[in-house]
Amino acid sequence: MSNKYVHGYSEREALRLHDQATTLEELLHSDTHYQPREKVLEAGCGIGAQTVILSKNSPDADITSIDISENSLKLAMQRAKEHGVSNVTFRQADIFDLPFEDESFDHVFVCFVLEHLEQPLEALKKLMRVLKKDGTITVIEGDHGSCFFHPETEAALKAWNSLVVSQAMLGGNSLIGRQVYPLLSKAGFRDVKVSPRMVYSDASRPHMEEGFVRLTIIPMVEGVREKAIEMGIIDAETFEKGIKDLHKTASEEGTFNYMFFKGMGRK
Repeated sequence: MSNKYVHGYSEREALRLHDQATTLEELLHSDTHYQPREKVLEAGCGIGAQTVILSKNSPDADITSIDISENSLKLAMQRAKEHGVSNVTFRQADIFDLPFEDESFDHVFVCFVLEHLEQPLEALKKLMRVLKKDGTITVIEGDHGSCFFHPETEAALKAWNSLVVSQAMLGGNSLIGRQVYPLLSKAGFRDVKVSPRMVYSDASRPHMEEGFVRLTIIPMVEGVREKAIEMGIIDAETFEKGIKDLHKTASEEGTFNYMFFKGMGRK
């Protein structure tokens, strides 16, 4: 698997992922539950931010969480230990070269992973191989093209778009949310259904202003600063002004809107 995680592996990125998972837990995961003794593969667990939630929602399922990054897995195991997780096995593995026999799992769970892959369709086909007949796959992805905010300034738009462009130049696709349905269908899954999950923030929702805009969105954009400037996508002065303007979307007069897409299919 091409390891081109656009956001990097800094301590701040780990904190951002934790804040994102915590803020969006109810929105994205409230309807994901697995039965006792069912075998679940979490593909691309990263630092374990989603893993802890999966375990809490399905404490008696048998979960295997994999990631290509050894450092991320260490953080995931540490996080799981801190949260008393006992039903998850961590393993370093590549989605494109899964070390499991055919039809090993009842369910597959993939969250914020496809956007970073050059071949997301191929990844889904590889995951289907290890899924049992009639087993399910759940895919959650965001779509940066769904974002709109106020106040909308030229610098803020350029800073936001520098994230979209830099990820594309690294072989990823931050607009992949809108493609969840066709990707699952093309991969051969049946009974595919996708539900959009909207996040909206204004001053009447201070938990979203803080947890989503200030602690998730803005740090995500800031994380590509060096890459975006190095690639010539944006200059440093415009980027800094754009970040400053994005903070205004979490002010008394600001608003921010973003869409996630949660898809489910069956083998």
